[in-house]
Amino acid sequence: MKDKPLADELRELLWRRRLTDAERGRAAVRPEVRSALELDAHLTEILTQLPAASVPSNFTTRVLQAVELEEARSQANGRRWFLVRWLPRVAVTAAVLVFAGVAWQQHELVAQRTAMAHTLARVTEVSAVPGVEALNNFDAIQRMGQAQPPDEALLALMQ
Repeated sequence: MKDKPLADELRELLWRRRLTDAERGRAAVRPEVRSALELDAHLTEILTQLPAASVPSNFTTRVLQAVELEEARSQANGRRWFLVRWLPRVAVTAAVLVFAGVAWQQHELVAQRTAMAHTLARVTEVSAVPGVEALNNFDAIQRMGQAQPPDEALLALMQ
């Protein structure tokens, strides 16, 4: 357990610079640590001999643009997440409201038709129309409701 931090510490130092004699002496105590550090030292030496990669002159600008693009994408994903989360809920709520409205309208229509049917049933229950005998004297009955103009000759005799 104690060797692992020593090996990691020496490996990190090796990546930055060459190890001193004292540091190599600490690694020599454990043969497995020493062999791993020798392998890392060879690899580091080979990598330092590679030529430095050429970087374009607008490298910083391109990196900053990529960061801004990634931020814009994350914001767009945030809006998309909002739509994905709330759009189905709004759609279901709207569907329920439309269904409830149609059901209420149908209920009202049925209630209105039922009331009309009851009214029609009451009208048919009313006593039947008078028979043909009552219509024989229809003209006389109709004239009874109208006022007769005063008889001028009769009024003149009475005075």
